Amino acid sequence: MKRVLVLKLVAVAVPLVLRAEIWKNVTLMDFACAGKASVKANPDSHTTKCLINCQPSGYGILTQDGAFLAFDEAGNTKVEEALKETKKRDHLRVSVEGEKKGNEIQVKSVSLD
Repeated sequence: MKRVLVLKLVAVAVPLVLRAEIWKNVTLMDFACAGKASVKANPDSHTTKCLINCQPSGYGILTQDGAFLAFDEAGNTKVEEALKETKKRDHLRVSVEGEKKGNEIQVKSVSLD
């Protein structure tokens, strides 16, 4: 009986784990600046101050191919808290774990690198 229960739990849990994706050491960006050519040309020069000021537009990452993937509300909140604590002035990179749905990441965890 216990063996059957364990197998059922594993069968349910494995697909949930497999859906999560991880992005490591990617550029953190706010939506308001993500489309600016000058920022895309040198995203590591984008400042912490600008990210904090543009917080209402939401956060996300720039992928290696230059696409912007937005964070869900939970991810935005986590980034906002991390930015308040960081001493970094620019070159803000993050590692993100979550599920990509369209152009949005439903963030499970995010940390400044």
